[in-house]
Amino acid sequence: MNLQDFNTKVYPLKDKIFRFARRMLDQTEEAEDLVQEVFIRMWKIREKLDEYRSLEALAMITTKNLCLDKLKAKKFPLESFNDQRWYIETIAEETLPDHSDFVLGVKEAMNTLPEQSRMIVHLRDIEGYEFGEIAEIMDMQENAIRVALSRARKRIREILINSKKYEYQRN
Repeated sequence: MNLQDFNTKVYPLKDKIFRFARRMLDQTEEAEDLVQEVFIRMWKIREKLDEYRSLEALAMITTKNLCLDKLKAKKFPLESFNDQRWYIETIAEETLPDHSDFVLGVKEAMNTLPEQSRMIVHLRDIEGYEFGEIAEIMDMQENAIRVALSRARKRIREILINSKKYEYQRN
């Protein structure tokens, strides 16, 4: 793979890689550095990239693994991931022009989920990955992804209903 192919096939993944890294690391600067590290690693194996079924899945797996390595090196406790205010603001700004209370309520409800569930919801509902791709990224079975996503969505719905800020109406 030459530079032009790399720029057309791999470089467009930078925003997804950044959002995912930012989500896991909770620091913009570290996420930016990690994106560069992902590109460096992929460039080093550029001759083998055509062997992979999905460059996007490879990039996301690499991102996930580098983030986990970085967190282990810092001995950063997972409990600190619970305060994700940046996530609410960033995703609301990037994906929805309307910053309604409901959208913020959904994002806050997402922050109460376990990390794995939040990652699955992020990959499916925000990034738009297919179940097979998420299964590959998360190293889980596709059915387990479906179940986890269903439970996470149900939990978000329960939180919203119980918050009494939002009226739940079925049409």
